[in-house]
Amino acid sequence: MASQRAPHSCMRSPRSPSDDNLIPAAARTYRQFVPSISSLDFPKAPALPKTAALIVAAGRGLRAGGERPKQYQLLGGISVLERAIRALREAAGVAQAIVVIHPDDAEEYEAITARLAPQCPDFLLPPAFGGATRQASVRAGLEALSEVPPEIVLIHDAARPFVSPALVARAIAAAHQHGAAVPGIPVNDTIRRLGAGRPYGETLARESLRAIQTPQAFAFAKIRDAHARAASAGLDAFTDDGGLAEWAGLDVHVFEGEAENAKLSLPSDFARAAEHLRIRTETRTGLGYDVHAFGAGAFIMLGGVRIAHDRGVMAHSDGDVLLHALTDAVLGALGDGDIGVHFPPSEPRWKDAASRLFLADAVARARRRGGRILHLDATVICEAPRLTAHRQAIRASIAEICGLDEGRVSIKATTSERLGFTGRGEGIAAQAIATLEMPMGEGETDVR
Repeated sequence: MASQRAPHSCMRSPRSPSDDNLIPAAARTYRQFVPSISSLDFPKAPALPKTAALIVAAGRGLRAGGERPKQYQLLGGISVLERAIRALREAAGVAQAIVVIHPDDAEEYEAITARLAPQCPDFLLPPAFGGATRQASVRAGLEALSEVPPEIVLIHDAARPFVSPALVARAIAAAHQHGAAVPGIPVNDTIRRLGAGRPYGETLARESLRAIQTPQAFAFAKIRDAHARAASAGLDAFTDDGGLAEWAGLDVHVFEGEAENAKLSLPSDFARAAEHLRIRTETRTGLGYDVHAFGAGAFIMLGGVRIAHDRGVMAHSDGDVLLHALTDAVLGALGDGDIGVHFPPSEPRWKDAASRLFLADAVARARRRGGRILHLDATVICEAPRLTAHRQAIRASIAEICGLDEGRVSIKATTSERLGFTGRGEGIAAQAIATLEMPMGEGETDVR
């Protein structure tokens, strides 16, 4: 891996560590190197989170092919790294995560965090820059976490995007019990050790073999100390943290891993992963419609954007007809009622509420159930105001609320040719369709 450098010309010189033997340059944080990107304003760590995840994403992944590192390649429209972050975020017990990245990937990583920030503002810490080896990258992440150290750290490869909540729970429990624990799965193939003078080598007993995975879970203080000792000893070739922990004298427990938690390294791995996603998901659609009458006022809210108008709308909330229609469309795809069920106008707390809260809640419901929004398409129906000048701002606002690329949001406007209540200028309406990808069979009830 290339030596550390800032990806932008605005780099300022980083602070020198107080002890170069104990704090590697790789541990200097993202914000120190790239002040221009710090405008994302990552949150500070709260006091002593119980468990934090450290996601290793600084490698180049050349064996996977493609024009970008494997962790940024797309699976079903979402990067491998983003899938790994989402999986750990959705697992119970993981309070925060730090991602160790390559300096050249700063802009791609920024795009991921911008999508995730609305749904998990307190989950991602500022990333760290990796080193020349995986071991150096992990150490960089550990040093960055040490500012507010967790009790337990889960060290996870970004190239394992299918880690399950159950596996994360086993990892945390094993770390609490043993201090150092790694997941492993049985080896089903016959394994031969090839040696000089014996072309076919010897067969190893499969019963005692395990393929080791991540997340590997450790008491934070113990694994940080082990990494510091290995660096001081000049050892930098450990390919997993369990091996380094064993070298440092820790008793490493092996717990049950999962075959689905496979590492993506080769083009064939990506092909299998794409098929894995295809057979596990289904596409759902939902339809939303909303209407509001015009009333006294000097502006309307549309798609989260304030638009000057000679009238306002009559509504309990801010009356954003477009966000209301989109909210109902997402809830419809989920089979989860409508906006009136979750945010009834009879409740005073929703008086004058920003409708972006309603749409964000619907999106969060989808994600908690393992789904994601593929596309949003909406049409606003009114004689006035004209929306051409506001269309892009509305599109960007909706994309930000939902954590989507703007290419997944379509906003159109039309009139009713002066027919009906919209044609008479008495109100405004919106129709919306939401297309979601959901886990196969999610939400089904056994009625036998």
